[in-house]
Amino acid sequence: MKNRLTDLADHLFAQLERLGDEDLGNDALRVEILRASAMSATAREIISVGRLALDAAKVRADLPDQQGMPGLLGLDAGKP
Repeated sequence: MKNRLTDLADHLFAQLERLGDEDLGNDALRVEILRASAMSATAREIISVGRLALDAAKVRADLPDQQGMPGLLGLDAGKP
């Protein structure tokens, strides 16, 4: 897997640095604010998907057999 949560954190911190750049003009700052808003929304979705995958893995670990696990989660029943 190419992208990890550490990569996401790096991107968010880089965006924070751009927002804190005191040399940005008003127009450039507006662009960075819009970009930061889009990045923040995307980051929330990535974290949400990660949380869902973690919750599914916990449920799967507690089941004696994987029957009832939704195929959408990519956790095929009966496969370790």
